[in-house]
Amino acid sequence: MTGFLGEYPVTLDPKGRFLLPAGLKKQLSEADGSLFVVNRGIEKCLTLHPMSSWAPIFDRISQLNDFDPEVRAFRRFFLNGATTVELDTAGRVLVPRNLMEYAGLDRDIVLVSAVNKIEIWSQAAYQQLFDSQSPAEFSALAARVMAPPGV
Repeated sequence: MTGFLGEYPVTLDPKGRFLLPAGLKKQLSEADGSLFVVNRGIEKCLTLHPMSSWAPIFDRISQLNDFDPEVRAFRRFFLNGATTVELDTAGRVLVPRNLMEYAGLDRDIVLVSAVNKIEIWSQAAYQQLFDSQSPAEFSALAARVMAPPGV
């Protein structure tokens, strides 16, 4: 998989399911299949990882030092709620209720590409994310993040 591109507004049904848009399905490799891990994001969103992108993350976390209290704290927060989900026959993903509550998801959500995963945002929170940063602030952030190494 080379990565995801795009942003897709979708609707959660009353059972907490959403249809994975065709535009995202086309970006999945055959190896990814229909199995994913949905997890809490760092911000108040969820992340949807194809198994091919989840496996290296889980392997790395598994190799961390169990005797380090920061490692244990990180694992608890990061893995708490991580759930394997599978596309149903209609191409829908069922979001666990506890994760919906964490991210404040209701009917209107946005699926956002995030390189090797998809972020799931409430539409209101996603809009607020962009409303809270000016073009000048984004420009300064881009300059810091994208500066060549050692500069």
